[in-house]
Amino acid sequence: MTDQVRLRDVEQADLEEFFAQEHDPEAVQRSKFPPRGREAFMTHWTTRVLGDPTVLVQAVTVDGELAGNVVAWWGEGRRRFIGYWLGRQYWGRGIGTQALALFLEREKDRPLHADPFIGNTGSVRLLEKHGFRRTETVRYGEHEHIMLVLDENPT
Repeated sequence: MTDQVRLRDVEQADLEEFFAQEHDPEAVQRSKFPPRGREAFMTHWTTRVLGDPTVLVQAVTVDGELAGNVVAWWGEGRRRFIGYWLGRQYWGRGIGTQALALFLEREKDRPLHADPFIGNTGSVRLLEKHGFRRTETVRYGEHEHIMLVLDENPT
């Protein structure tokens, strides 16, 4: 394997893999993101992600295989957020770093916000590597998250 990372538009068929990735127990533990049931997941993706023209979403492929996704959307307070999800077999190989770099070339809105779980050190490091800076901590239920912001377009 060469680990050639590329981005492409998300296809309807990708949603099954994204659903499985969201339900991976280790990913749930690291992200503290509660997985949705199948119907809620599919509705969310078809209406609020793929059906919203203000959302930029890209599938991440590695050597042509679907590895995950990267997405930017408008959140509360008219803040632009970024998020990503990779299948566990793609963790720790620099794939997230490459995928996020490619995505940030396409996503031009700034500032960009991200709010990973405080204990997800890999995700926090990934964002900081791309110029995101810590601004505050926020709570979602019982879990503390770090708010990071990317103020300027990367050079």
